[in-house]
Amino acid sequence: MIEAAIGLLTREGRDAVTTRAVADAAGMQPPAIYRLFGDKNGLLDAVAEHGFAAFLATKHVDPDPDDPIEDLRAGWDMATEFGLANPALFTLMYSEPTRADSASFRAGMEILRGRVRRLAAGGWLRVDEELAAQIIHATGRGAVLTWLSLPQDRRDPALLTALREAMVTAVTNERPAVRHPGPAGAARALRAALPDQTNLSVAEQHLLGEWLNRLAVEG
Repeated sequence: MIEAAIGLLTREGRDAVTTRAVADAAGMQPPAIYRLFGDKNGLLDAVAEHGFAAFLATKHVDPDPDDPIEDLRAGWDMATEFGLANPALFTLMYSEPTRADSASFRAGMEILRGRVRRLAAGGWLRVDEELAAQIIHATGRGAVLTWLSLPQDRRDPALLTALREAMVTAVTNERPAVRHPGPAGAARALRAALPDQTNLSVAEQHLLGEWLNRLAVEG
């Protein structure tokens, strides 16, 4: 039934996904939809969940990429390519804010947060991790929905490139803020900048300095 609904959605749009049309396409009786999904909205939620699961299956995770910035670009490109290849399904997936409760959506966001965490650990991240994840997700989602809203003759690939590069600039540094990734390298970088800060009292600065000294020791 989900496959039948996706077929109708893709060929004819959301309005074509009625309980009777889906049942006919699936070779079943309409009451089966109510038994399995509750109602049409429940069926659409199941279709969206299927979409999130399909998108999740396309994600490639490199735990130690050679170039974390290029890895970020590749992940963003993959997300937008999925949306452009599945316009009707993508629009359904992101048309309701409550679909953020989807298990597959949450799993996908965890993969994104893992990528962001690796950027942070390497000293590449310019903003807070959660904000970075939101910016990356929002720009990818917005890029696809904006592209789909445009007439065919106004769809310029430069739009996607510009949005991607704006995202990269917003969330990453041009050079890593730490020479060596990991707690020790981060502690050394922060320790070096500590004398220039003005937000801590003398006592707080001394205590933080002691912690950083301990973290900065290799091994």
